[in-house]
Amino acid sequence: MGGFFGAISRRDCVMDVFFGVDYHSHLGTRRGGMVVYSPEDGFRRQIHSIENTPFRTKFEADLPKFCGTSGIGCISDTDPQPLLVRSHLGFYAISTVGRINNAEKLAERYFSAGGRQFMAMSSGEINASELTAALINEEASFTDGIRRAQEQIDGSSSILLLTPDGLIAARDRLGRLPVLVGQNDDGCCVSFESFAYLKLGYRTVRELGPGEIVRITPDGVEQLRKPGDTMRICAFLWTYYGYPNSNYEGVNVEVMRYQNGEIMAREEALRDAIPDVDFVAGVPDSGLPHAIGYANRSGKRFARPFVKYTPTWPRSFMPENQAVRNQVAKMKQIPVPELIENRKLLFVDDSIVRGTQLRETVEFLYASGAEEVHIRSACPPVMYGCKFLNFSRSNSDMELLARRTVQLLEGDDGQEYLSEYADASTERGKCLLKSICEQMGFHSLGYQSMNGLLEAIGIEPDKICTYCWTGKE
Repeated sequence: MGGFFGAISRRDCVMDVFFGVDYHSHLGTRRGGMVVYSPEDGFRRQIHSIENTPFRTKFEADLPKFCGTSGIGCISDTDPQPLLVRSHLGFYAISTVGRINNAEKLAERYFSAGGRQFMAMSSGEINASELTAALINEEASFTDGIRRAQEQIDGSSSILLLTPDGLIAARDRLGRLPVLVGQNDDGCCVSFESFAYLKLGYRTVRELGPGEIVRITPDGVEQLRKPGDTMRICAFLWTYYGYPNSNYEGVNVEVMRYQNGEIMAREEALRDAIPDVDFVAGVPDSGLPHAIGYANRSGKRFARPFVKYTPTWPRSFMPENQAVRNQVAKMKQIPVPELIENRKLLFVDDSIVRGTQLRETVEFLYASGAEEVHIRSACPPVMYGCKFLNFSRSNSDMELLARRTVQLLEGDDGQEYLSEYADASTERGKCLLKSICEQMGFHSLGYQSMNGLLEAIGIEPDKICTYCWTGKE
């Protein structure tokens, strides 16, 4: 994933950019970057690795060197950015968030048209922001260039530019991620997370529509391109990686999660499927509000049988290496024996993707004395790896627990019936639940239904991307 933040003001705005970017740290763990601009000193940029040290710590020493009335920054889970670009459009900085599936094809076309080179990363891949800038630079204006880039990119790309004249922000073509604009008495900002700028004294003035392009100055927002009619905002914003205080399309993340848990419990109560447990709990942290909603509706007591130790492992995402991720997950989990020993527990997780960490959690609970462990997922079975936002790092769909289980049950033939397996009311759906329980050691398993998830979000269903569950774009 990743996220960006920018500000432009009649006063120095370096601290706004610093804190605004820092408030996106939950969206990635690889790189952090800032660029500021002043008419006197021009552009000044810094990029740091944040794999072992948080953004704030890495950039505190850089702040005295920064001075400017406009700036952008980002948290990136992939490429180093923002980048500085010099072209016929001028000198500018660029940051992007999304995923380019056809990067090699676009690069080859660029070379065949006379382009000479791209700077390659150590993996040999092209920096997505550099490729996007190259596409933009093929046109005579930023607006036409951004439009061209978004039309040619297979995947998604939200774009933020810093120019001497202001900020230019563009939401990805189908609005899979949010881009919001805030304003105060001194200027404006642009952000993925609305809470980031509210804490800095800005108020929301608009949320960009899909594919919309705007220019932002201290005086306000100028629309450069109208939004498109079709939106597919990612549902995982609400269920998992969005921050609790944020609002997307007018729907608050924390409130949605409470509603989601309540709907799961409501539907299970109608089927008489709520197990007899001592406590309902959430898998920290994003599973907690889903669990609170479930507990409130089911009448079961809410508790925290284990907590995450965050002073030394504060961030929600994990390192790239699977073995290190597993070890970090173990080190974070601190049990409360009085709430686990000889207890029957129901845990709500935000999602079940590969199942690796959840298996470790369940084994840890049994080792700590739990009598029963029941699991509920706050979304349907994940059947497809995300091809728009890098939500899932899976190299193959067969790394996903649900798809792997379908293959185990029915081989290649089962792949023709994924929609049935995702529906717990069908025979195949019941077989999926039973098989996962046997593999993972759960006493029972339940997934939120697609209809329940869409009800909890509460906006028009055709505006929501559900590709991870349905495979439909």
